Amino acid sequence: MRQPNGLPTGMTTALSTRPALSILAAASAALFLAGCAGTAPGTHSASSTNRSVTIERTTFGIPHITAQDPETLAYGVAYAYAQDNVCMTADQLVTARGQRSAHFGAKTIGLLGRRYIPNEQIDLFMAAHMDDALLARSWARTSAQVQSMARGYVAGYNRYLADNAATLPEACRGKPWLQPMTLAEYHRMAEVVAVQAGIAALADGMLGAQPPTAKAAQAPASEVNLADAAQAMRDLGLLDSPLGSNAWAFGKDVTANRSGMLLGNPHFPWSGPNRFYEMHLTIPGQMDVMGVGIGTYPMVSIGFNKDVAWSHTVSTGKRFTLYELALVPGDATSYLVDGKPEKMTARKVSAQIPGADGKLQTREHTVWSTRWGPLVVVPRAGLGWTDKTAYALRDANTGNTRMMDAALAFARATSVGEMHKAHAALGLPWVNTLAADRHGRVLYTDTSVVPDVDAAQLERCAPSKPAAALRGAAGLVVLNGARADCAWREDSTSPVPGLIPIGRMPVALRSDWVHNSNDSFVYTHPAQKFEGISPLVGDASLTRPRTRAGLAEIPEMLGRGKVTLQAMQDQLFQNRNFMAQVVVPDLLAACDKAPTAESRDGCAALKGWDRRNNVDARGAHVFREFWRTARNIPGVHRVPFDPAQPVATPAGLKMDDATTAAKVWEALDGAVKAIRTSGYTLDATLGSVQRPAITEEAIALHGGEEFEGVLNNLGRQEPAPINKAGLRIDYGTSYVQTVTFDAKGPVAQAILTYGQSTNPTSPHANDQMREFSAKRWHTLPFHRDDVVKARVGEPLRLVRP
Repeated sequence: MRQPNGLPTGMTTALSTRPALSILAAASAALFLAGCAGTAPGTHSASSTNRSVTIERTTFGIPHITAQDPETLAYGVAYAYAQDNVCMTADQLVTARGQRSAHFGAKTIGLLGRRYIPNEQIDLFMAAHMDDALLARSWARTSAQVQSMARGYVAGYNRYLADNAATLPEACRGKPWLQPMTLAEYHRMAEVVAVQAGIAALADGMLGAQPPTAKAAQAPASEVNLADAAQAMRDLGLLDSPLGSNAWAFGKDVTANRSGMLLGNPHFPWSGPNRFYEMHLTIPGQMDVMGVGIGTYPMVSIGFNKDVAWSHTVSTGKRFTLYELALVPGDATSYLVDGKPEKMTARKVSAQIPGADGKLQTREHTVWSTRWGPLVVVPRAGLGWTDKTAYALRDANTGNTRMMDAALAFARATSVGEMHKAHAALGLPWVNTLAADRHGRVLYTDTSVVPDVDAAQLERCAPSKPAAALRGAAGLVVLNGARADCAWREDSTSPVPGLIPIGRMPVALRSDWVHNSNDSFVYTHPAQKFEGISPLVGDASLTRPRTRAGLAEIPEMLGRGKVTLQAMQDQLFQNRNFMAQVVVPDLLAACDKAPTAESRDGCAALKGWDRRNNVDARGAHVFREFWRTARNIPGVHRVPFDPAQPVATPAGLKMDDATTAAKVWEALDGAVKAIRTSGYTLDATLGSVQRPAITEEAIALHGGEEFEGVLNNLGRQEPAPINKAGLRIDYGTSYVQTVTFDAKGPVAQAILTYGQSTNPTSPHANDQMREFSAKRWHTLPFHRDDVVKARVGEPLRLVRP
């Protein structure tokens, strides 16, 4: 279990190899000599002024951080972030060190990227995957500014620990796992973010890849259930990812002020390292940018400057490929490439695991790798290690240290054209970008990290038929590892060998509108056409009901007149339930044939519902529990999917088919029983049922689940039906911004759904969640005079050593 602050319960006080208090005391003394916080202006030398950073806070605790250089700016970002989230960062560092088992227990569940797995597996994965020397070399290839920002962040975090050792939040104060950060650990945290959609999602599969025993080698291969394989990938977060988002960008052809307008609505976790943090970063004369960053990332990921606003959505691009290995007969640790045997590499890694007596013991584990990458097993997908076949994974984001340089380029862009060019280094690991500029132009692009494999190579390098079937069924791309020419193409125009260059990735520059809700580039705009794009970037499949909702609601909004910020905000927070609009009419039309008391009661509840997911909606929870099950009934729709009508189909319920109808009624019966067993009535308001999981404060939440097609998407990282606690939410709409431009610059309103702080005693732990509940947007103070007017408390001035 996890506490509201995101830290695991049951934390132990195992001895550390680095005593926290003595290290912090030494660091505090050094920093006291180097610089002071809150020193009166005018008392510093020129050199100290150049190393000074000012942190001003405005409403909701948003820090406005100003420095003269990137290193000092990052120093201030780290300090401000630690003021709000020091214990979460400290916990994340335990992960980076591979010490979770030693401090929190080997079997206790921890968070690795996007997955919750046992701490022992996390520690062994970190030991196996992290190569500090390799990461250092990768970081050495980034710009001098980015390298200085990494150093500055480490120093700023350590400064905060030194300044506040005695007054830290209770969750981490005095704990042996609270340690200063090193640069190598910072690199490791960034690497986890990069590979969370790849090898980190299969950490247990990598650790589970072991040579077959004699008995296992003789066992016949079982037939793969492709539906279960797909569900396995969903459970891993690799198919229909729980990380989603909506982004809309409107150009001068359709906006009331003939400037660009942007709606950014990322759907990310409400706890852990993927949690957003609002900030305004300024280097006078060089950079002035505001928005949100992720965790310990000292730059704005989604936001705006004086000329451009942008947002990201998780893209459909593939981040890795698997390779099917043909093993040498009689030697399960050798494989063939072009008919020649190659020996696998075995490497022992270790982690400190508490024994039965509580004392730490060294646990060794062997990991195996090939020219293609580490071996993995995914049993539910039929990917095992037998005496004939094994599977290796090549992750395109391993060692991707280019993200921060991309963010710096975004922050300084003056148009959507420059935004597009900023993608050229291929730094974005797994997202699309949508942007609007003050000139009234808009951008969509998926220039993310994708292996350079085209349709012809997929055909030429096809693996066995069962493995090939996984691409369409479960989203797994498996190539023939027995051929050297099945390696990723290395295009001379790509800055990263093996990745698709910007010139062959989809881009749309328009003056009307673009949108994305996590289906592929194909659905950017009805009139936008793309050619020559690799299937690994995306295809014409439409799996997200939110995409259908967006393609229906945007034209409707445009039909009411020119777009304004208010119009975008109202459209998003109407909370229309797209799938309810599609299927409930057919259900209600058949309710006179409802076979049980429960199904008749369910019909009555749905009849009175307005098919929206507002806090006062009655019946919304009934539909959610019904559709959670009914959507999986084979052939449930009256009108099947038609590629020529992606918005209108599939539609309805096939209630004239007795078998289908029986299963539909069974699903409604089950929903009614589950709701009543959980202690809720069928006419309860959604706000009384749907509440946050990260706090016990009873805050009513509007919005709906991914499978319902509610644009304002709320759900759970670990999906669960209604229970006695209700519907407890821990991911979804996380930061939402609307931005346009006037003669002075950006005009922005936003909500950070959960607030700035993970410290439950902070006034900013849940303050914006109350604003979200009430649908109250706040204006972001970007211009200097607005910051001064909105300032809360005195500025904090720090001097970097």
